[in-house]
Amino acid sequence: MRTHLRATAAACPGCGETSASPHSRYTRTLADLPWQGRRVVIAVQTRRWRCPQPYCPRHVFAERLAGVAQAGARRTHRLGDLQHHLGLALGGEAGARLAGRIGLPISPDTLLRLVRGRAPAQAERAPRVLGIDDWAWRRGQRYGTILCDLERGQVIDLLPDREAATVADWLQRHPGVEVVARDRAGAYADGVRRGAPGAVQVADRWHLLCNGSQALVQVLDRHRGEFSRVARTIVSRAAAEAPPVEPRPATKAQQRQRQGQADRESRFQHVAALARDGQGIRAIARETGLSRNTVRHWLRAGTAPTWHKGERARIIDPFVPYLVRRLDEGESNATQLWRELQASGFRGGVMSVRLCVAALRGGPPRTRPAPNPVWRRPSPRRAARLLLNNDEHGEMDGRFLDALVAAVPEIERALAEVKAFTVIVREQDQAGFGAWLDRCRDGPLSGLAEGLRRDRAAVEAALALSWSTSPVEGQINRVKTLKRTMYGRAKLDLLRARVLAA
Repeated sequence: MRTHLRATAAACPGCGETSASPHSRYTRTLADLPWQGRRVVIAVQTRRWRCPQPYCPRHVFAERLAGVAQAGARRTHRLGDLQHHLGLALGGEAGARLAGRIGLPISPDTLLRLVRGRAPAQAERAPRVLGIDDWAWRRGQRYGTILCDLERGQVIDLLPDREAATVADWLQRHPGVEVVARDRAGAYADGVRRGAPGAVQVADRWHLLCNGSQALVQVLDRHRGEFSRVARTIVSRAAAEAPPVEPRPATKAQQRQRQGQADRESRFQHVAALARDGQGIRAIARETGLSRNTVRHWLRAGTAPTWHKGERARIIDPFVPYLVRRLDEGESNATQLWRELQASGFRGGVMSVRLCVAALRGGPPRTRPAPNPVWRRPSPRRAARLLLNNDEHGEMDGRFLDALVAAVPEIERALAEVKAFTVIVREQDQAGFGAWLDRCRDGPLSGLAEGLRRDRAAVEAALALSWSTSPVEGQINRVKTLKRTMYGRAKLDLLRARVLAA
């Protein structure tokens, strides 16, 4: 499309003086919205004008296309807005592919440049109620901070790290925060105290519940040796009550697993002997080749760790009775048996049939019943979850937990206090919290109580106010989604622009 301007005068962008003295003409090319899927380019014939002011730095200027395009731009405002929103929604590569299909050709780099160039400006004042939490650039290695307006449910900024100095600097540049909801991280507490000393800090209630369950896990971990003793007792009782079941012959993998456990037990006995001789953790680690954390963990637990995997269901298990019957009838050819099983609907390979036939040949009598499911002793973390959720465990887990609590009074007391703390947090019982702190001063949860006492003002605010970081967690999921669409390679400015504008 070709067009020209009819103005007989133009205002100088430098001094604002109107000029009616033309200097020359030139053609300006602007890309515009497509028409029926076809690319549209507007060739605008514009003029240059002489500025009448002798002291103006612009002696000659080009007339502007107000409301149509910016000075020096190669696209119209409406095309740039559409491409900008494509970049916000899809990113560079995907946005450029879609733009090309609908008649808006643009390179991925230019699309990202539009997104960065139109990034929302930072607000001069912070919101009244601020939510703070961390998000992972790379899980376990590098983290950033997300700031949300809890009253409006909007992200207001992303910070490159989770250091106290960074949070304090942002708060000092954005005054006006009255309430800050955060997790139990000490860096955020320190940053808020330095950046907004007058703000009320509110500890997140979900994180408080996590602190309680983690404290119970630590108590259970201190009695890891009792786990093995109680588990052996429970298994022996269950075996005595259950009908006799002959086990399958041990596979090579199971033999390697047992040998590994024997080796770990031998190394543990060596570590324990060195500890009884008075050697320190560093010296034991140097002599045995283990890490100091491993030595410390073994000595604290009082027993060697056990790592075992339960038996998994096999595709051939439903056909084992048929194989047992055919073997008793004298058929021992695994390939022939595989063909027969295929006719009955078996979809596995011949090797699985060969392995099963070999186990049946070398094992106990073929008329034995199928083995019972293997019960796995709960870890301290799983035991804590089962103790706090009584309706989720099975019969064997219930027996184990009852015996464990009865055998270790410290666990029973810790469990009662954690449940009481859970009720206090859920019902926001301020009066009960003070009494709970006094009860736990010298008990198994003394560490948890001391940490909550240091952060008592924020915990009591959590019991008095309704604010939490739950909306912030939802925004973190959105940040993760955008990061994945950019394959985790977005820099902070691009990620911030897409998060704030989305």
